[in-house]
Amino acid sequence: MRSARNEVVIGEAAISLEVGQGHKMRRLILACTIGTVVEWYDFFLYGLIAPLVFDRLFFPTLDPVVGTIAVYATFAVGFASRPLGGIFFGHFGDKIGRKSVMLITLLLMGLATVLMGLLPTYEQIGVSAAYLLVVLRFLQGFALGGESTAAGLLVIESAAQGRRGLIGAIIQIAGPIGVLLASVSVLLIVRLSQEHLLAWGWRLPFLLSAVLVLIGLYIRINLEESVAFTAAQRKPRKTRIPALEALANHKKAIVVVLLASITESTFYYLTGIYSISFVTKVLGLGREIVTTAIVLANLTALVTIPLYGALSDRIGRKRVFMAGIIGAAAYLYFFFGLLETRSPALIVLAIVLAVGLIHAFMFAMQSSFYPELFPTSVRFSGVSIGKQLGIVLGGGIAPMIATALLAHNHGDSSVIAIYYSVVCAITFLVLLATRETRNTDITDNGGLDRTKSAADDPEMADPVKRGFSSVVRD
Repeated sequence: MRSARNEVVIGEAAISLEVGQGHKMRRLILACTIGTVVEWYDFFLYGLIAPLVFDRLFFPTLDPVVGTIAVYATFAVGFASRPLGGIFFGHFGDKIGRKSVMLITLLLMGLATVLMGLLPTYEQIGVSAAYLLVVLRFLQGFALGGESTAAGLLVIESAAQGRRGLIGAIIQIAGPIGVLLASVSVLLIVRLSQEHLLAWGWRLPFLLSAVLVLIGLYIRINLEESVAFTAAQRKPRKTRIPALEALANHKKAIVVVLLASITESTFYYLTGIYSISFVTKVLGLGREIVTTAIVLANLTALVTIPLYGALSDRIGRKRVFMAGIIGAAAYLYFFFGLLETRSPALIVLAIVLAVGLIHAFMFAMQSSFYPELFPTSVRFSGVSIGKQLGIVLGGGIAPMIATALLAHNHGDSSVIAIYYSVVCAITFLVLLATRETRNTDITDNGGLDRTKSAADDPEMADPVKRGFSSVVRD
């Protein structure tokens, strides 16, 4: 039987962190955001620098086209390893805590990135250079698979119920900030001569990661564990392997996260990543147009993501995410048409609207909506499994599918919109039958905003189960 006193203690802990000691909450948000910025900087830096020089540095014996394919293949390794990292760190995140995993993943990502900056080239050690590059890229994805869930959970599980959407969205803006920092660092080194860029210039952004990681570790080292995880630790633990329990008892919640991640990441990689290839390769325009558009789109997202997060605290996560699905599905029918005008202004506008306004509806919900679907004991594992697999099955293959569809249909881009509409329709229907989560008590032992806990009603342990069974449309 749960102690009423225990509920009061947990409730008071949340009040203390959120209200009485607001500076602690601000420090927690800052620490998690900065660390996640570093992780995204490291992960995307590879994708920006690799196409510039890695074919000549690590695959010089290959045909130029084959060398480019090899570079993008190593880039894809980082996505393939993310689910593995999510499952691995999800297990320990549910067992030993979110903070420990957050520190380990930051250190691992930073180490892999700095070693890339120190990596000998093909000219120095032969084909071993390429093998080492693949290993380091694998470690980057492996680390991000854990970090992208850990930071959000640490903050969300300590936030007051009425502000989880906003606070979770603040953590999400770390992604655009990381992309912007990586873009700026690359813009600075491309001003070097080709000789200096190939000799040492390309290494500088990777080595800068060491400084950023040390700052992130310094800020994070003294953080406290989340309120919800601390509450769960006070109960007798019955979960030996969280991932297996999540798969066994929370399948529907994992399906919701999986489909939502597929839908969100597919739209982003079609409009924010594939658009680069479409504009430069298919339309034959300069790369500077899409580079400018991506920068402006991410700057716009820094504003819209927190706004949408705050909106979800008022009208619900589900409604905001579903608005993004509707907007994304409809907009993709016009997106490629705007690109095909070849007007720089319209191309920039098209990408800014897609990434900065429409995608932000879905992206802003990840740190609040996904965790609210699971109980604390399996939350890290459940979110990681659904999210990381969804990104691989969505964004990871979206550019390849789009390229194949475009070639098969003689350049008719409308078929890409049709393909995405099918994905959106499936996810929309599943979300429609899923219970709204913004009023869910995410502490296992109850808390400040407690309505009814999993201990009181087993159905509360899986919000999606209640939603699917009763088809509540909040």
